[in-house]
Amino acid sequence: MPTIHVELFEGRSVEQKRALARELTDAAVRVLGGSPDGVDVIFQDVARGDWATGGVLWSDRAKPAPPGQS
Repeated sequence: MPTIHVELFEGRSVEQKRALARELTDAAVRVLGGSPDGVDVIFQDVARGDWATGGVLWSDRAKPAPPGQS
């Protein structure tokens, strides 16, 4: 069965990771067959300063204003 690697920005809660691990495992078993015990999910938290898209670090991008503010 598969090992699923998930890279995401740091700051997600344990509860969020737990829920995502369950959903990914369920999907892998549904699509590929096998047992949930055969699915590994590895989370890697990445700091925004260690990830760039389009040549721009995410830490350098403007943060969106909270709702109701501009």
